[in-house]
Amino acid sequence: MNRRIADIGHAVAVTALLVAAIEAGAPVVSTAGYVLIIISSVSLVLRRLFPAAVLILSTACTLAVYIMDRPDIFIELPVLVALYSALRSGHRLVGISTGLTYLASLVVMNVMILPGHPAREQIQDRVMLLGWFIAAIMLGEAAWLREKRAADQARSNQETALRLAGEERLRIARELHDSLTHSISVIKVQAGVAVHLARKRNEDVPEALLAIQEASGDAVRELRETLAALRGEPETSGLDRLDDLVERTKSAGLPVELTITGSRRALPEEIDRAAYRIVQEALTNVARHAGEARAKVHIGYSMRELTVQIDDDGQTAPDTNPVPGLGLIGMRERVTGLGGVLSATARPDGGFRVRAELPV
Repeated sequence: MNRRIADIGHAVAVTALLVAAIEAGAPVVSTAGYVLIIISSVSLVLRRLFPAAVLILSTACTLAVYIMDRPDIFIELPVLVALYSALRSGHRLVGISTGLTYLASLVVMNVMILPGHPAREQIQDRVMLLGWFIAAIMLGEAAWLREKRAADQARSNQETALRLAGEERLRIARELHDSLTHSISVIKVQAGVAVHLARKRNEDVPEALLAIQEASGDAVRELRETLAALRGEPETSGLDRLDDLVERTKSAGLPVELTITGSRRALPEEIDRAAYRIVQEALTNVARHAGEARAKVHIGYSMRELTVQIDDDGQTAPDTNPVPGLGLIGMRERVTGLGGVLSATARPDGGFRVRAELPV
């Protein structure tokens, strides 16, 4: 917006200078020439958007005025401003060739075609004008190089930041692999040994032990997916694995009822993964904090959004304001990052509700 205002101001200033120069002396241009000068000046408003086109237009208008009226005033100012803008935008070939064409055309018209002043005087005038054109070219080229260096520096800083972030993710992945993976694997092995020994002795295997065995296996798989994500590998968890998640939760002792409304269809990868993680985290919270409870999971498909809602009838009082933990914070970050809305509140009849609306 500020640049547009500056361009308008520059165009108005150039137009005012040319009009003042014309009005200060004798009528040196015709009505048609006057209109062409105004067009050449006003076109500078668009010099950032269409630098090459504005340069060609202003050059053509100025040449036409010179052919018709041969004014004694400096009418090349719009051409110089447009030439600077073209070089600043990187249009070297168009800028230099247009400037040289304009100067050569004036020399040819004065020396070979149009009668009037001696050739030497005209050539001297063109040499002076050549200096102004060279100055505009050099200033435009310097501005282009300065902006290019700034853009290269910004790109280099961004690449450095991305590289450092990637290295940090790899470091975290190594730490998690060296610590958590080993510990969870030991738990899984020990639970498996206990189950095997109980069955070998023809004893009943406790449900809690089976749940530990299955949960530890799931934890190892989830951790491997997390490590893969940290290393930049694609994550595979989505709503297509929702049935397995519900069954694992049931086997861990939490009754879960799953309902799906609408036409089930393929979703964008980010939405699909976020919906699965929301259900997973919400069911984990129910198992940890709701005591003896039942959970209901509802997935609603519509044309514009995906609704994910998890209700439980646990021990949360209706007037309780939940204290957001890392799980809720993570869910909220996922949803808001995708342009959705998340609510996590106590239900009027007891229990808790997590509801996410994700645009698809």
